[in-house]
Amino acid sequence: MTGAESSAQKKIVNRVLPIGIKTPVQFSNADGLFAMHTDPVKNIQDNFRNLLLTNHGERVGLYDFGANLRPLVFDLGKNDFDQEAIIRIKNAISKYMPFIEPLTFETFSDNSGERVLAKSGIRITYAIPRLNIIEKKIEVILYTGG
Repeated sequence: MTGAESSAQKKIVNRVLPIGIKTPVQFSNADGLFAMHTDPVKNIQDNFRNLLLTNHGERVGLYDFGANLRPLVFDLGKNDFDQEAIIRIKNAISKYMPFIEPLTFETFSDNSGERVLAKSGIRITYAIPRLNIIEKKIEVILYTGG
């Protein structure tokens, strides 16, 4: 084996394999066409965010993919919103990401800023027991026009 072959083999062995495409999609400056995740925890968090922000009918081939939260945004702050959002999020997690264990759920709204656009949000604390992730947080913003 020559020195060049040995060097090439080391590069292949030390290369971190991509797991999934980062969103929002962007072109890569590295080896592939798109920027990719190499950390499983970041990939799961990205996929979880996409699950929460996707509404039914938006994913081609999987009509019921997503938490379908956008139809609820005008009910934010009411008890019905919290209960229905929790149910939808738990259903989406159990079907598409059953390895995630939701721990806490909190809603918030920010009506400062533009008069015609209000920001509503959801904070979720979750665990990934298989990866020994005890507590991780995610926050998604839902915009409400009015």
